[in-house]
Amino acid sequence: MKNLCCISLIGCAFAYSSNVLAQEVTVRIGHVGPISGPQAHYGKDNENGVRMAIDDLNAKKVKIGGKTAKFVLAAEDDAADPKQGTAAAQKLCDANVSGVVGHLNSGTTLPAARIYSDCGIPNVTPSATNPQITKQGFKTTFRVLANDNALGEGVVKYAASQLKLKRIAVIDDRTAYGSGMAEVVKKAAVAAGLQVVDEQFTNDKAYDFMAILTAVKTKQPDGIFFAGFDAQAGPMLRQMEQLGMTNIKFMGGDGVCTEKLIELAAGAKTLGNVVCAEGGSSLAKMPGGTAWKARYDQRFPGQFQVYSPYAYDAAMMLADAMVKAGSSDPAVYLPTFAKSSYQGVTALIAFDAIGELKSPSITLYQYASNKKLVLN
Repeated sequence: MKNLCCISLIGCAFAYSSNVLAQEVTVRIGHVGPISGPQAHYGKDNENGVRMAIDDLNAKKVKIGGKTAKFVLAAEDDAADPKQGTAAAQKLCDANVSGVVGHLNSGTTLPAARIYSDCGIPNVTPSATNPQITKQGFKTTFRVLANDNALGEGVVKYAASQLKLKRIAVIDDRTAYGSGMAEVVKKAAVAAGLQVVDEQFTNDKAYDFMAILTAVKTKQPDGIFFAGFDAQAGPMLRQMEQLGMTNIKFMGGDGVCTEKLIELAAGAKTLGNVVCAEGGSSLAKMPGGTAWKARYDQRFPGQFQVYSPYAYDAAMMLADAMVKAGSSDPAVYLPTFAKSSYQGVTALIAFDAIGELKSPSITLYQYASNKKLVLN
């Protein structure tokens, strides 16, 4: 009799466990960014934002189609390399993730977008700003911050109207991001009445810029726009100081505009000449920025860079569309996502017909006393 009771209890426990499992659905959200290499601080920051979103969603016990969703992060490292980026994208497609936040770089996002389109998975970049990303025509590609058109034009207009610059040089790191930004800046400079007196090229692995800067110095610019990332901007600022280029303004887009730049500039006085632009509002002006940043710092102290609030919003927005559509199947919830109007930490997010923000904004920054400060 005792054995029968035990068997009965085991059977009941198994039935209860099966019932609980039947009421749950596992939802995998992918993230891709450079977790290794010189841009790893950006990639880790973005991944942290997605982790926070997944933790928040699981704490809320979000239901999709009547079942409690268990969100899981599927993280991949693309090392800011286009080949690794496409391999990571294919891996996430093969794993049947429900959506992807990424990639960080324009150079990896551009080719990966086609792969996500082919397998029908929405990908939302929180940081890649080349305008061509959304112009490829893929219905699965979205961006949650302003693109290079807004960033480059914003910095150039400030340089002309407020800094009263007349002659600028452009240095391009030859990545998809840098090349795209450089083209925007050159066109905007002509429109603003600035003269582009020199154009130089480097790459996103370089650290020695003495030859380039020496050539630029001979053209006597009053400003340099660097279309690239902070890993190169920091050494460049130090070498500008060594060459006596301390009265030349140094401008850049969001690739330059990081907290990490302070460390990378290593005390160079030229840091005080930097003016840079980020897509979106400053943290203090974001709808939920201040409170969110406090939570981020508690969870990931000393790791904040730029884009993690946008990565957080991208993940939360994907989940919100799944809830509204009653499914985590991309084929079912994608139309809902494309038409979403979502109040995020960063802004009220809604997309136009090609996946760009309907109302993008930018913020300009400068550096003083080893602090990154809002200009506008």
